[in-house]
Amino acid sequence: MLKNSETQQPTTEPQKPKPDECCGGGSCCPCVWDTYRAQRKAWLEVNEKLNKT
Repeated sequence: MLKNSETQQPTTEPQKPKPDECCGGGSCCPCVWDTYRAQRKAWLEVNEKLNKT
């Protein structure tokens, strides 16, 4: 589950995880990639709304 800090409106584009930040095993919950994707989705949604106004 995402924390409030992970779902707040981000102002800068989230950075992709560095290669050494992911174990590649697929067993971490949440994976750094899950967090990145959620943050990027929120960032894109905010920017889309800002561009429409």
